Amino acid sequence: MAVTRAEVCVAACADLFAGDGEILASPMGLVPSLGARLARLTSEPDLLLSDGEAYLLTPQGEIEGWLPYRKVFDVVAHGTRHVVMGANQIDKFGNQNISAIGDHRKPSRQLLGFRGAPGNTANHKTSYWIPRHSKRVLVDAVDVVSGVGYDKHAGPFHHIHRVVTNLAVFDFDTPDRRMRLVSVHPDVDIQEVSDQTGFELPEYEEPSITRDPTEQELELIRTVLDPGGKRDREVRV
Repeated sequence: MAVTRAEVCVAACADLFAGDGEILASPMGLVPSLGARLARLTSEPDLLLSDGEAYLLTPQGEIEGWLPYRKVFDVVAHGTRHVVMGANQIDKFGNQNISAIGDHRKPSRQLLGFRGAPGNTANHKTSYWIPRHSKRVLVDAVDVVSGVGYDKHAGPFHHIHRVVTNLAVFDFDTPDRRMRLVSVHPDVDIQEVSDQTGFELPEYEEPSITRDPTEQELELIRTVLDPGGKRDREVRV
């Protein structure tokens, strides 16, 4: 069976954790969760996976340790965590909005609120997963800053790592720390990415093609991590 776009995205999310070692992986959403579990089974066996409340889990969901909620704040404050969050809006400097759309004094749409986004972005590595890449999500400037981007002073531990979407992978490795295109997924045209992005992407380096999962990774995704194929319902092609 041919590799699907969702499987490419899972592998791209697994690559987010490359070199992280023994830290707490906190992926939000199905595809980032599959990516973290895939990384744990392959390239990053020391990753710690949490159920989000009190337990540390194996990639198969078995309990292997205890992490009481109050201890999570110690992990956050010490920078030993990598969270993959979503975003209703994200802008060219990596500012994230999950709070409201429109004027914050009278928004047209109320969202989740700030939640843990300010603390995450100020204290440890943060990445983003965008399952539906569009100009409504990748905007020139967010309506409300929930997670802090590179045009704000967020302290010495601020680290926005990468953004993975259903079309491409981005980072901020440019002189002014604007978002740049690192790779486009197979069968995606660079012009399509540009057309669906609400700001001009810098011409920094020629983007590559996002890698396909290896045979081992495909076997794990299809038979161990997501045999029911839920990943394909989250990724729009």
